[in-house]
Amino acid sequence: MLGTIVNTIAVIIGGLIGLCLKKGLPKRISDAVMTGVALCTIYIGISGCLDGKNALITVLSIAIGAVIGTMLDLDGRLNRLGESLEKKFKNPASEKTSLAEGFVSASLLFCVGAMTIVGSLQSGLTGNHEMLFTKSLLDFISSIVFASSMGVGVILSSIFVFVYQGAITLLSSFVAPFLSDAVVAEMTCAGSLLLIGLGLNLLGVTKIKIMNYIPAIFLPILFCTFM
Repeated sequence: MLGTIVNTIAVIIGGLIGLCLKKGLPKRISDAVMTGVALCTIYIGISGCLDGKNALITVLSIAIGAVIGTMLDLDGRLNRLGESLEKKFKNPASEKTSLAEGFVSASLLFCVGAMTIVGSLQSGLTGNHEMLFTKSLLDFISSIVFASSMGVGVILSSIFVFVYQGAITLLSSFVAPFLSDAVVAEMTCAGSLLLIGLGLNLLGVTKIKIMNYIPAIFLPILFCTFM
């Protein structure tokens, strides 16, 4: 769990720095930074999509993942958690951006991607935390930028990072036999598509309930076995 703990701390510290910067940023600068983050998120998503080799697996994973996620109301659950945290921590007069919005967006940015899955598996199976340490540095920088635009919700997303990555790390010994290079590539492709959706949400172009698609990241484990 060392890699996950370091990653969680990196998000918290980066978020705190971002909050300090937020106080001195005019709204037009904050908006410009947020747009830049959104564009970078889309770029990362497009780059990751190129890892996929079987479009049918991606289509099935996204479609069926959406059904599962919607039935479980994953997006609603995460948003309700964010709103619950908002009631406890937010000073309504201090921020124009919803704490829940910052919490959900940052949680997805930090947890939807190949480094989260592969790094957590390596951490749990071999004790090699190098990839999660690298991810921690990237998340540290991202959390500074995010918190400077979206506020304290970014810091609270560290809770989701700890639980999500920690769960993958602890369950790594059970899923490792099913994770060939091909499976990881398709998981990366599905996760990267969600990053593109998240980037479009941040730009205000769409209002996709990204969390409802999270099961799609793991469905290639099943489909690659039979296709």
